[in-house]
Amino acid sequence: MTTRLSPTDLAPEFSLPVAGGGTISSADLAGKRAIVYFYPAASTPGCTTQACDFRDSLASLQGAGFTVVGISPDPVAKLESFVTSEHLTFPLASDEDKSVATAFGAYGEKKLYGKVVTGIIRSTFVIDAEGRIELAQYNVRATGHVAKLRRDLGIDAA
Repeated sequence: MTTRLSPTDLAPEFSLPVAGGGTISSADLAGKRAIVYFYPAASTPGCTTQACDFRDSLASLQGAGFTVVGISPDPVAKLESFVTSEHLTFPLASDEDKSVATAFGAYGEKKLYGKVVTGIIRSTFVIDAEGRIELAQYNVRATGHVAKLRRDLGIDAA
């Protein structure tokens, strides 16, 4: 069973390559509130819906002081194509070995069409400015998740 994070836990440290070049790390998020979400695969219907919802809500999230980062096991080249095709305006990071997803509890057994499989568990984490988990949501639905997250955080739509 995958270890899951809970509020007040320290968020795992990470450093990952991002679409467009460079890296993003937990150190880059220090002193900021961040929303880090894990998704199974770029350019698939559910993941596209979720990414576009974050893109379309980015102004309200940033206005409330949040930085958004998406993480998947896709190689950087696939993420770059996803960013371009969907006009995404926040960092997408590549976790090809799934070590960061595992550290967050976002990789493990899940049900997919009634079968138990091992893979990325669609999950979202709100990390406070001190690097602690403020909110951990596992097995989230792609559709409507960002709206629910905004409600949970008390953020109005922009």
